[in-house]
Parts: sequence; C-alpha cells; structure tokens
Amino acid sequence: MSGVARVLVLYVGIFAPAIVAITITALTEGLSGVEELLRPLFKWDVGARWYLFAMTYMAAIKLSVALLYRLITGRWPPFGNESWYMILGATILSTIVGGQAGEEIGWRGYALPRLAARIGFAGASIVIGFIWALWHLPLFFVAGADKTGQSFVVYTVGVVAISVAITWLYVRTGGSLLLTMLMHSAINQSIGIVSSVTTGSADVFSVHASLSAWLTAALLWICAAVFLVKLKR
Repeated sequence: MSGVARVLVLYVGIFAPAIVAITITALTEGLSGVEELLRPLFKWDVGARWYLFAMTYMAAIKLSVALLYRLITGRWPPFGNESWYMILGATILSTIVGGQAGEEIGWRGYALPRLAARIGFAGASIVIGFIWALWHLPLFFVAGADKTGQSFVVYTVGVVAISVAITWLYVRTGGSLLLTMLMHSAINQSIGIVSSVTTGSADVFSVHASLSAWLTAALLWICAAVFLVKLKR
C-alpha cells in the first residue's frame, strides 16, 4: 500500500464513526436531527474547571505513575521528550483540526446518549469503551504503528477506564462534545509523558506490558471507579 493510500485509509477510519452517525441520523431524523447531533460541538460555556479537567487528567495520571514507579523500583521511568507547551499547543491544534470530532460525534455524540437511555451512563460508558478499543484493534497489526508490539488486552483495560472518565465529563458539561474532543486530544498528547511502551514484540492478546502501562491502567481504573459510582447516582 502506498503512503497516500495508507493516509487515506487512516482518515477514513478516523472519521468513520462520525460518518456513520451523521448518515443514520440524516436517514432517520432528517436535517433537524443532524443539526441536533452536531450542536454540542459548539457547546463551550461550561465553566473553566471542566477545561482544566479535560486538559490535565491524563497528565496527572502519568505524573502519578512516575512517582509510583520511583517508589517501587527506586528509579524514574523513561520520560517523553515533549515540553509542556508543545503538549498544550498540540492539544489545542488537534482539537481544532485533528480527528477527535470524527470519533466523538460517533461515540459520545450519537452512541452514548442513546445507549445511556437504555442502560444508564455508567453501563453505556463501559460498553462504548470496549467498542472504542476494538475499533483500534487493526492498528495493532499495522507495521510501524505506535501500537505495534503492544498488548491489546492492557490497552483495552485503559481505554474502557478512559471512556468512563470522558463520559463523566460529558455528563457534567451537559453533553459538550467540544469538551470531550478536548479531553480526547489531551489524552493523546499527554500519554507519552511517561512511556508505557513494551520493548520488543509482544503477542497482541497477551498481558505482557511494561510496569508503567500497568500502573497507568490501575490509576485510570481507581478514578473510573469513583466516576462510575457518581454516574450511577
């Protein structure tokens, strides 16, 4: 596959959830339904604390992982090379022009409220987390991708916990997709603050992962447990 074709396939995949969501909505609810689906993309007046939460959640998790790693092993984990202002700039830029809208329109814009109407936001966040993880599975088999040689099992554990956290933000901001896009982008940009990459090649479906990866998953689930209790209320 040529470089152009690979990029084209990548972007089709990124925007597939949004394309499907918009198409189904247009067929079943018409133009007014599509407008209602997309309106939360511009819901910005939600309070400064939620912007802070969205932008610092994963960074706080990763810095906590570094401290735990130090306590357990007596040494610091491998850190990324990106400066905080580069991460901040990339987060904002990616939110505006990146592929977060392509995913969030589908996951949190279309699927979440409809599924939550049946099983509640707590259950819906977990179900969508598993679907979200499975949607990324092909990347684990693409040579040269950042997920090549990593554990899909450990990845899924973390993604489901992240789905719970983003759902909590969605609920607290009255369904703002702008904020879920911002958090999605910040997670993507901040996850490398402490590397969780397993050296060497691992079986995709094994549980072999670095200590940093398991610590990240554990902390994400400690937070997710709190959010789940609150979502059930």
